[in-house]
Amino acid sequence: MKKYFLVTLSFDFINFANSRFNPFIMRTLIRITAAGILGLIFSFGKTPIASKETNPSSDSLVQYPEEKHFKNTRQLTFGGDNAEAYFSFDGKQISWQKTNPKENIHCDQIFTSPIEGALIPKLVSTGKGRTTCAYFMKGDKEILYASTHLGGDSCPPEPDKKKIGKYVWPLYPSYDIFIADLNGKIIKQLTHSPGYDAEATVSPKGDQIIFTSMRNGDIDLYTMNIDGSNVKQITNTLGYDGGANFSPDGKKIIFRASRPTTEAEVKEYKDLLAQNLVAPTHMELFTCNADGSDMKQITKLGGANWAPYFHPSGKKIIFSSNYQYERGFPFNLYLINLDGTGLEKVTHDGTFDAFPMFSPDGKKFIFSSNRNNHGTHDTNLFIADWAE
Repeated sequence: MKKYFLVTLSFDFINFANSRFNPFIMRTLIRITAAGILGLIFSFGKTPIASKETNPSSDSLVQYPEEKHFKNTRQLTFGGDNAEAYFSFDGKQISWQKTNPKENIHCDQIFTSPIEGALIPKLVSTGKGRTTCAYFMKGDKEILYASTHLGGDSCPPEPDKKKIGKYVWPLYPSYDIFIADLNGKIIKQLTHSPGYDAEATVSPKGDQIIFTSMRNGDIDLYTMNIDGSNVKQITNTLGYDGGANFSPDGKKIIFRASRPTTEAEVKEYKDLLAQNLVAPTHMELFTCNADGSDMKQITKLGGANWAPYFHPSGKKIIFSSNYQYERGFPFNLYLINLDGTGLEKVTHDGTFDAFPMFSPDGKKFIFSSNRNNHGTHDTNLFIADWAE
């Protein structure tokens, strides 16, 4: 499962919003989206700074005056769904997952590319099944990612959200975590337990991996050594724990979590879990030490707060949220201190901004966005110099 709303990308978010909009507004928004001007409606009158916008093959830039942390913003991809980009340890490459039927990529696969010059994707996953959560290993010669390819060559089926009646994420039991070289050769399979194993990231020290697993019957976080040994469970509260990342010094972890508390919420959660599903519409951010101790809730905003990543200082978190919007959309990026104070809005686009990540030296910043997609549902990668 992706660490994001499997938004292909905005269309699925509209499905999600459909459960929260009144019917008239929802029908109106769908018509607006079909007309290709959803971003204009949600921009609330803000005027983006744009260059080369008439040429979608150029490195078009869409940035708002309020986005003061971004300098020299550049668009890296043009078409399809491109998301969850991560920098290599030397900061010169990225890995990310991509779907684009126009390129005969019908199910998320993992690609790498240098960030300088034209972005030329290189396939490093098998091209089979569905993949997610690619992360460079220390040394930048190997890639860690999760894949369903052992469960079959084809894409595992998407949940029928209309039948289920709500927005859900699938937890494919065939997901396991693998290490591959930069030519796509699988070197090692790290997980072998029945059920979902995915959402893995690597410590900045290169010595540990954190991942999400259903091996105990719930959706919890686990750590393991870089070779897959010494697996330890670090969360044990009922609810979905996932999308974890290490702090710059490797001592802390930030992650998203749902915490069902009422009898009705617990029943719904367990009923969906029995179908290998989870509803991600109510999530908050938590932090803890790398061993699971000193657990603290960072956000209490309501809505869906997810895709957290540590600021280079280690004292702040950047994340994606829809908490400001009763309709559940759009999603923007926010900064917050580790103690939950100092909330600051970072992006101001009216559609979808998520998957933020800083380069190891803290100078560059990459994220995924629906901005500048020319009325399509495409999600692309954008990179910028970070300004404090």
